[in-house]
Amino acid sequence: MEKEIVKAKSQRHKRVLKKREPKIHENDKRTLFIRGGNTSETVTTALKELYLLKKPNAILFRKRNVARPFEDYTTMEFLTKMNDASLFLFGSHSKKRPHNIVIGRTYDNQVLDMIELGIENYQSLRSVNGSKCSLGTKPCLIFSGSDFETDDELRRVKSVFTDFFRGPVVDNVRLSGLEHLIQFTAFEGKVFVRSYKVALKKSGSRTPRIELDEMGPNMDLLVRRTHLASDDLFKKACRKPKAAKPKKVKNVTTDVFGAKHGRVHMQKQELKNLQLRKVKALKRKLSTDDTKTKVLKK
Repeated sequence: MEKEIVKAKSQRHKRVLKKREPKIHENDKRTLFIRGGNTSETVTTALKELYLLKKPNAILFRKRNVARPFEDYTTMEFLTKMNDASLFLFGSHSKKRPHNIVIGRTYDNQVLDMIELGIENYQSLRSVNGSKCSLGTKPCLIFSGSDFETDDELRRVKSVFTDFFRGPVVDNVRLSGLEHLIQFTAFEGKVFVRSYKVALKKSGSRTPRIELDEMGPNMDLLVRRTHLASDDLFKKACRKPKAAKPKKVKNVTTDVFGAKHGRVHMQKQELKNLQLRKVKALKRKLSTDDTKTKVLKK
């Protein structure tokens, strides 16, 4: 199927299309938070609080959108394309699927992966006493449980959670800036999500003592349905352009600590043929025997 070529009708439209063009280094992914036709108080609170944690790269829709992503995902594709977003979180509530959320991501304006989850034992930010981390903080993600490595479905669920919660892409993170930690634990088909605030305490040395204070939101997620991309499409979506890959420098390696080591290659030198400066002090003095032989030769 050939992709439709859209021509710009105005200068503003031209700037919008240029902004949406593929880039070597893509911008930070934007997330849409969408309310379904019917939502419970638990789902509404979860959407608002996750939206606060994802700010500023997030958009919360105030109006309701009647949609069923697993039956017809054209609505999700349309909304993500119009808002230039790659991730979405859709919340709904029904008798058959109570407290339901759908986390999905797109590739080339088409739905790539979708996961339907049921919220159980939700604990909001307000219900947990204590200090909170600042908005826009990049979280540290920890995945516990062997199911994330052995189960093919949960392995892709782990990839979706990483893409959704990882925050902005940065090169370095300073220790004092590590304030938020999210732990995902897989056990018996459920994923337990716990959120903590990292507190740095004095330890008497340069390395501080780390304590975790429960912050919220906390929830138990039940995996209900999944819509996963094929291996070929997933591999194509993860492909990196050659220009984005760092160029390999010959004879330079980097160890586990980030230090660079260089190797210098030198040819074998013949010291006998080494040309030196002709200095009188370095000239060989003739002995008496050498002078006699020299006179005889003459």
